[in-house]
Amino acid sequence: MTSTRRQAREWAIQMLTAADLNPPEDIAQFIATQWDQICSLDEEDGGPVRTKSATRRFAEERVAGVLTHLKEIDAMIEPLLENWDLYRLGTVERTVLRMGIWEIAYSEVPAPVAINEAIDLTNWFSSPKSRTLVNGVLDKYAKLNAKKS
Repeated sequence: MTSTRRQAREWAIQMLTAADLNPPEDIAQFIATQWDQICSLDEEDGGPVRTKSATRRFAEERVAGVLTHLKEIDAMIEPLLENWDLYRLGTVERTVLRMGIWEIAYSEVPAPVAINEAIDLTNWFSSPKSRTLVNGVLDKYAKLNAKKS
């Protein structure tokens, strides 16, 4: 299987979901362990994951970035939820929102691209109804912090 940025984002969401359920103490070790698990699972499906180093770095940058800035990212999301608590959201929605906010706030990815990718990831890993929440929160954040539009 060849990898793309979309696949890298999917891997990052899987890793971040695992981190949300069992927060790691050592981010680098956590990422290494996650790659071992991803590769072993893919071997069962017909062959090892073949990642380009740039694609792998793309995924790792998102995982490390979100985990490093988790408290700040959560503080950015909370006021955008309007009468809702971040921890009442589903794990996937929370994880996608965190990565979307990280991409808008800390990376070179333009806000519209980050939002579109987050919506697509939500459709893939959650329900179509969740896309509305993810789109609304990330769009509101992007408009309030219009540095990348």
